[in-house]
Amino acid sequence: MMPYNGKRTIWTKLRSGANSLRFKLMVGLFVVMLPVCALLIYSNYYSMDVVRNQVAQSNGNLVSLYMRQIDRNLEEIDKYLLDIVARDTGLLTMERSAGQDDDPYHLAKLGLWNTLNDGSVNMSVLDYFFLYSAVNRDFMIVPKNAQEPYAIYVEKQRIAAELTVAFREREADGLPPFEAWTPIRIDGKYFLVRAFKSGQVYLGALVGAEHLMVPLNFVDLGDNGLSLLADDGFLPLTPAMPGDGNPIALRFERNAYTLTGIDPKYLVVGEKSDKGAFSLVALIPDSSILQQLPFLQRIIQWMTWGLLLYVAVALLMLRKVVLAPINRIMSEMRKLRQGFFEARIASRRTSNEFMLMNETFNTMASEIQQLKIDIYEEQLQSQKAELKHLQLQVNPHFFLNSLNMVYYLSRERNYALIEELSMSLVHYFRFMFRSESEFVPLRDELTHTENYIRIQQVRFPDTLACRIEADDRFLACPVPPLVIQTFVENTIKHAIDLDRPVRIDIGIREEETGGGERIVIRIADTGGGFPDDVLIQLQGERSMRNGEGERIGIWNVRRRLRLIYRDQADISFRNEQGAIVEIRLPAHETGA
Repeated sequence: MMPYNGKRTIWTKLRSGANSLRFKLMVGLFVVMLPVCALLIYSNYYSMDVVRNQVAQSNGNLVSLYMRQIDRNLEEIDKYLLDIVARDTGLLTMERSAGQDDDPYHLAKLGLWNTLNDGSVNMSVLDYFFLYSAVNRDFMIVPKNAQEPYAIYVEKQRIAAELTVAFREREADGLPPFEAWTPIRIDGKYFLVRAFKSGQVYLGALVGAEHLMVPLNFVDLGDNGLSLLADDGFLPLTPAMPGDGNPIALRFERNAYTLTGIDPKYLVVGEKSDKGAFSLVALIPDSSILQQLPFLQRIIQWMTWGLLLYVAVALLMLRKVVLAPINRIMSEMRKLRQGFFEARIASRRTSNEFMLMNETFNTMASEIQQLKIDIYEEQLQSQKAELKHLQLQVNPHFFLNSLNMVYYLSRERNYALIEELSMSLVHYFRFMFRSESEFVPLRDELTHTENYIRIQQVRFPDTLACRIEADDRFLACPVPPLVIQTFVENTIKHAIDLDRPVRIDIGIREEETGGGERIVIRIADTGGGFPDDVLIQLQGERSMRNGEGERIGIWNVRRRLRLIYRDQADISFRNEQGAIVEIRLPAHETGA
C-alpha cells in the first residue's frame, strides 16, 4: 500500500463549518453580488422616496389650499350667525313661551325665517340654517333652497329630531352647544354642525360633508385616488373609501406623508381644519406615483430583480452540482463516525469526481464494517472465555472446607449430620456444576444460597440465622449464578463469631430509574461490619486480590457483572448495624 503523504485536501476542511467549502463558496458569491444589489436597491428606493416626497408636497399644498377655502366659507357662516345673535331682537321673543303671547312669537319666528333665508343665498357651502327654542321645544329649519320644501321634508324632520336630542343631552351633561364645526351623522349622512346659544334659543347651521368635497372632485389624484373628510379620530365622513377589505388608515402627519393599505397602497396627505374637529385627507395610489418614475429608475429596478434572480439561480446550481453531493458525503461520514457502519452513499448521477469519491467511501465503509464485526466477535469469544474462567474459579472455593467438615463429623461418628451434610453438599455441587451458564433464575440462586447457609449452620450450630424475603414476581428474573452466595460466604467467613450469633437478611425489591426497572438485592448481617480500610477499597472499586486469595470472590462478582451488564449493574457497600451489600441488576435482562 502506498504511504499517505499527509497532503491536506479540500475534504479535510469540511470538518469545520466556518472553514467548509460550502460556506466559502456562498460567502464569495454574496460578497460579489450583495454590494451591487444593495446599491441598486438603495438607488431604487431613494428614487421612489424622492418622487413620493415631491407628489406629497404638491398634493399637500393643494389640500392645504382647499382646506383654507373651506375654513373661509365656514368662517363666513360663523360671522353671519354671530351678527344675528348680536342684533336681531327676535331671539329675545323666541325665549318666551308661545302660550303667553302667541302673535309676537310667530312674527319673530317669521322674521328670523326671512333673515336666515336671505342670508343662505350667499352661503355657497350651506345646507341648512336652524333655530331651536328650548322653552317652546320648537325647531325651525331653513334650507338653502327654499323653493323645494317637499323634496327635503323628510330630511328636515330627521335633522330636527336628531339635533333636539343632541341639544338636550349636551344641556343635561352641562356641555356648551357646538362651539366649533363638529361632525354629526344624521340618517346615514355626515354634516358639520355649528350652533350659538342666546338665552334658551339655539341658532346654528348645517353643512353637508359631500358638498364641501365638490370642488376637490375636479382634482386629478390618479386612478382610484380620492379626497375625503375625516373626523378627529381619522374616520371618514364620506361613504366612498377605496378597496374592498383593504385596511386603509387615514392618519397623517403635517408636512409629511404616510403609506397605508396593502394592495394597493395609498399615499396619505392631509390638513386639519382651524374651524372645527375635522380634516381634509387625500389618498393617492402609490402605483400611479411610481409610474411617474424616470425610465432609468425603472431599468435600475429591473436590474436589481434580475441580479437577485441570478443569485438565486446560481445558488441553486451550486447546490445541485457541488453542495448537494458534498452534503451527502458529509452526512454518511457523520453516521460512520457515530458508529453506524451500515452508512452508504446512494448511487446518483453526478460528476465523475463525486462518483469516484462515493465508490471509494462505500468500499472503505464496507471494509470497516466487516473488520468491526470480526473484532467484535473475537471480543465476545474472549469475554465468554474469561467469564467461564471466573465461574470455574469460584467452584473449588468451598470444596476444601466441606471435606474438612465431613472429616471431623466422621471422627465424632455423627452419622445423622453426615447424611444431612452429604445431601446438602450434593445439592450444592449439583448447582455448581450447572452454574457454568451465564444466568440462572433468581429462585434457584436463592435456593442454592439457602442450602449453602444450611451447610454452614451444621458447621456453626446455634450461631448462624438467616431470613430471605422476596416477592414471587421477582423469582423468575435471570441473575448471574453465585452472585448472592458469594457475599453470604464472605459474611460467614469474616462476621461469624462463636461468642455471639449472627443473622443474615436477604431482601429483594424493585427500583425505578431513568434507564428502566432494576431489582435490588440487599444482603445485610449483624456482624462487625467492614473494616474502614477495606470499606474504602471496596467503595473505590480497588482490586482486593492477594496471594492468599482473600476476597477474590468480591472481585470475581464485580468482574462478571461488568462483562455481562457493562455499566447497567453496580454494587454498593456500607456499614450500619453490620455490613450491608446492595446489588442492582437490570430486571428481565439477559445480558449484554
